[in-house]
Amino acid sequence: MNKTDIIEKLKDLSVLVAEDDEINYIYIREIFRGTGAVILHAVNGKEAVEMVQNNDKIDIVLIDIKMPVMNGYDAIKKIRELRPHLPIIAQTAYALSDEMLKALNAGSNDYISKPFKKDQLLDLVKKHLFPNEQ
Repeated sequence: MNKTDIIEKLKDLSVLVAEDDEINYIYIREIFRGTGAVILHAVNGKEAVEMVQNNDKIDIVLIDIKMPVMNGYDAIKKIRELRPHLPIIAQTAYALSDEMLKALNAGSNDYISKPFKKDQLLDLVKKHLFPNEQ
């Protein structure tokens, strides 16, 4: 699947971005600009859980690990209880292997370290939303 295909396939899909840092959120939103994906924004883990609970149209979650009110690990666990098959990609500025393992153990499907490039994020999204088209 080439980049044009992934952009076309994202049309009308809902992406929940759980990110408390406004600059990071804007960056992720820009990555999806032009794809037609619907971008939803939660500013903390508790809000992310509530959004997943109240919106069964969310197709994938990109969640920061370090957030106020409820951290990403706890939010991932709760989201996983609500929607066991919802793809969740954890993101953090801490590129340590124990952070990755902790995110995966919490229930995320994958992990990406900040700063990341557009293609890195889109490749992960593609991997989890369209696994049979790799």
